Amino acid sequence: MAQQKKPETASSKLTELLKLQVGSISETIEKEGQTLFGGSNNLLGTDEINDFCIEFLQLLVALLESRDPHDDASPQFHALEMYFNNLSKQILVRGGRVEDLVRYIQFMQRTLIDALGNDKRSTVEDARSMLLFLSGLFNELILAVFQAYLDEKERTVYAQEAELRETATPITEIWDGVLTLPIIGTLDSSRTMLVMEALLNRIAKDHANAVVIDLTGVKNIDSQVSHHLIQMVRAVQLMGSDAIITGIRPEIARALISLNIDMSNVTTRASLSDGLKEAFRRMGIQVSHKAA
Repeated sequence: MAQQKKPETASSKLTELLKLQVGSISETIEKEGQTLFGGSNNLLGTDEINDFCIEFLQLLVALLESRDPHDDASPQFHALEMYFNNLSKQILVRGGRVEDLVRYIQFMQRTLIDALGNDKRSTVEDARSMLLFLSGLFNELILAVFQAYLDEKERTVYAQEAELRETATPITEIWDGVLTLPIIGTLDSSRTMLVMEALLNRIAKDHANAVVIDLTGVKNIDSQVSHHLIQMVRAVQLMGSDAIITGIRPEIARALISLNIDMSNVTTRASLSDGLKEAFRRMGIQVSHKAA
């Protein structure tokens, strides 16, 4: 019985084909790269695209010449996969689209298939083996691109959330050891927890002695948020700081009473100015008007 050809035989033929046609293949994929990422798009420079094409072909040949080109756990396969992953992140960071990168990878695959079709020396069996290899390889490379896209999206979302948290909690050090936290807008449970986390971290960082939490801009409050607010005050106190709540509007005061929220251990003042005066008093700081 005739022995079936090993995968390496087809791979070696593909390697030979690449080496023979490397100039035309490189020129073709480089031209497409200029169309998608160069010129008016200005995502990659001419030299960058040229280097990319050369390195891609070098990595592909290294994979084909490895002991088992079909082994997706090999260092050569991983190197090619990571190269596309890193290229994806580079293009996405510069404002490129993942769709264009996928189209480019598909174009590269078609270019190699066309080169394979022009080679009259390969048998039908060899051509089939090489087509199956290229199909599997480029499917994995496209997956690597999408993984990079998802990683970049996750990083962007995380950065936006961090920026939102920073904007939603404008904690300011008014004086050495005195922090102010004006809360504006709707105070829901999730936002209250974010504010608490940011505030406690800032207290630990600045070694704050007093925190003035101003609720002048809060429109409404519910039972759960009220309990979170009291928990915030207690957490501040547990960290050794004085917590002073200011600017409680009449409707907020009525809501707190109707919800039977115990405010007996909470220091309140009518305005932010009064709260700051109380914080300074507790720290032994005397504030007076400067004579004209």
